[in-house]
Amino acid sequence: MPIKQILTQGLFPVKVWTDELEERAQQQLNNIAMMPFIHKHIAAMPDVHTGIGATIGSVIACNKAIIPAAVGVDIGCGMIACRLSLTANDLDEALLKKIFHQISRDVPVGRNQHKQDRALINRALPFEQQLLVMTEKHPQLLKSIGKLSNWICQMGTLGGGNHFIELCLDEAQRVWIMLHSGSRGIGNGMGTYFIDLARKDMERWYIHLPDRDLAYFPEGSQHFNDYIEAVDWAQRYAFANRQAMLDLIIAALKSLMPPFEITTEAVNCHHNYVALENHYDADVWVTRKGAIRAQEGDLGIIPGSMGAKSFIVRGKGNPESFNSCSHGAGRKMSRTAAEKQFTTDDLKQQTQGIICRKDKSVLDEIPGAYKDIDTVMANQNDLIEIVHTLKQVLCIKG
Repeated sequence: MPIKQILTQGLFPVKVWTDELEERAQQQLNNIAMMPFIHKHIAAMPDVHTGIGATIGSVIACNKAIIPAAVGVDIGCGMIACRLSLTANDLDEALLKKIFHQISRDVPVGRNQHKQDRALINRALPFEQQLLVMTEKHPQLLKSIGKLSNWICQMGTLGGGNHFIELCLDEAQRVWIMLHSGSRGIGNGMGTYFIDLARKDMERWYIHLPDRDLAYFPEGSQHFNDYIEAVDWAQRYAFANRQAMLDLIIAALKSLMPPFEITTEAVNCHHNYVALENHYDADVWVTRKGAIRAQEGDLGIIPGSMGAKSFIVRGKGNPESFNSCSHGAGRKMSRTAAEKQFTTDDLKQQTQGIICRKDKSVLDEIPGAYKDIDTVMANQNDLIEIVHTLKQVLCIKG
């Protein structure tokens, strides 16, 4: 059975799908297991590692409560991928370099965003009215999310950190587009705002927590429904943002490549979100922080790092994981530790054959800073089956 260990120091057990569990992450899981509204147990995926409040790679089912920090601040962060009719024979190094520069021009990365005259306004406008209603109810939210024009200009942008755009080849040498991004600055602002509100609620109600970042909203409380509405908005925005970038990438490829078609429907899945689901005969709020839904038949994406394999998977619907699986390889060291341990020569060696940046600014994302993806996949063979194995040939980091 792939469950490697069960922690029993809290009120509820923690089922862990790896034996690589750092001490701090274990403490965070035990802290969550002390919360009285946990449903049955906590599931820790094989890519689990330390986060803020809740570990990344944790699946938490709650009875009539939500912990905003267990969703995180990049609400709706996730993946999208689709297969093209192109093959490896249509690519060479010179063309890949042109594609790298074209996509880099067309899709802003890091803190960059579209100029107002290039923003994807038609795609963004359907979100406007609901956002205005939310900010009327919560005027302080505006301070957290910034100018309303920002989220319009950030539609169709990648962001920073471990977000990326890749071209990959599958086991049959067919070309795939794959990218990882979230709800950008506005999702971060919403997450930060409601985490702070939850902390203030705990102080007002004199509720003592094992970690202040486990502050929660009970169902029926003042801010619960507002948080659900904000999360739903950010999740849909993140979903639309990934589709917008996919459209821009396809347009960039069409300007440089022979005619091609999209041969699969896009797989678009969140891995930082909350949803009301039924598990063990109860309707509960399930937060997946660095985990994707793997209900029976669900298609999902599990990326490696920028020099490792990635996978298109199909869920098996394992109830012990609350129908979930990992969202990637998972970090085995912090960004600071990676920058201290590795050099740009290491980065060049570990990303050999991949068109990508190989400078100091992306050293914290070196493949060696992540867990071995093959081990991660082996540790969850009871959660998913592999449909396609992908290998990057081009990677644009945020």
